[in-house]
Amino acid sequence: MSRNSSFLIIVLLVLGIGLFGLLVWGNYRYTTQNPGGNDFLVHWMGTKSFFEDGLSPYSDEVALRIQTMVYGRAAQPGEHELRVAYPLYSIFIFLPFAMISDYNLARAVWMAVLESALILMAFLSLRLVRWRPRPLILTIFLLFSVFWYHALRPVILGNAVILIALAIVAILLAVRAGNDELAGILMGLITIKPQVVLLVIVFLCIWAASHRRWKIIVWFSISMGFLIGLAVILIPDWILQNLREILRYPSYNPPGTLPAAMEAIIPQGGERLGRVISGVAVLILILEWFINRKSEFRAFVWTVCLTLTLSFWVGLQTDPGNFIVAYPALVLTFAVWVERWQNRGVVISVIAMFLLFIGIWEIFLSTVEMNYQPIQSPVMFLPLPIFLLICLYWNRWWAVRPPHLWFDSLQQQNAP
Repeated sequence: MSRNSSFLIIVLLVLGIGLFGLLVWGNYRYTTQNPGGNDFLVHWMGTKSFFEDGLSPYSDEVALRIQTMVYGRAAQPGEHELRVAYPLYSIFIFLPFAMISDYNLARAVWMAVLESALILMAFLSLRLVRWRPRPLILTIFLLFSVFWYHALRPVILGNAVILIALAIVAILLAVRAGNDELAGILMGLITIKPQVVLLVIVFLCIWAASHRRWKIIVWFSISMGFLIGLAVILIPDWILQNLREILRYPSYNPPGTLPAAMEAIIPQGGERLGRVISGVAVLILILEWFINRKSEFRAFVWTVCLTLTLSFWVGLQTDPGNFIVAYPALVLTFAVWVERWQNRGVVISVIAMFLLFIGIWEIFLSTVEMNYQPIQSPVMFLPLPIFLLICLYWNRWWAVRPPHLWFDSLQQQNAP
């Protein structure tokens, strides 16, 4: 490595640390004036209580500590109980932050990590679809990627789902590069929120088996075995404790499935309608998995995006705060439009970003319920999945074209 290259790396490293420090400083000013971040608080306290006091994160005592920080007392009937429901091995992600005794500072650093992850995810997603927008469009795209509803809200709440979304993009890149070991390891790590990634992991395994890429499945199994085993060493019965928390989770949370959300939106018949839609979503996934189980990478990416989108509606417990995992489907949509219509596709993509930004924030603000924190309406289950499903099937034929036709022209038109 030349001296100039080493100097450039040092400069970029110092610049990156400086920018991260500015993010932490800005976030700290925000956190001291705006209490919250309860998604992070739950796991910060759970991890802190385990390593400092030897308490199970799933214990009532830890739940009381969390509730006291939020309410100043134990949660009353009908209030969110703020209990840890992640698998025990998630504590290793939160451990560095639990070592910071000042919650506001810990939250500020965590928010900076999530913000950095959003920016990195945006660049990796562009690399995934090989779209190289010009500087102005890139700036608009990055601003949208950080500040649209399904990105900014999980940052404010401190939701680790952003890291999962980043890892999903990294998994797709690893699969394309043939780095099956990395893909399998990352698949294990994203199970800290298993209900969010269950379906996409199932399809990844089906596709890997169909292509005889056994290393993906082997390394996924190894990583899961290691994580579960390590957690068993810490708390032998953690799986049962975690299962109890998972089963009680829906009882104190807002509607977490499409049927429950539809029942809240349409009291008469809404739940039945939601169940029908969930059933149709399951059938669509089974059909597309069967069709694309041996597909090339392009159709594989499209199917992963469809799986991420429909996973919100199949009946698994989730929350619109997790919808950022469908971000690759948005970027794929924009890239296909640009490839199909060139400059006109760029304009359509920018208009779509604007409408999504304004529209989803407007729906949230006009339906939000103010409580111990702003509670989003069940109607938030609908806008993004509907938009993505329309776009994914509108672009289906183009998106799954043979490898020599898909994205090649996009690379050429963006070449200097």
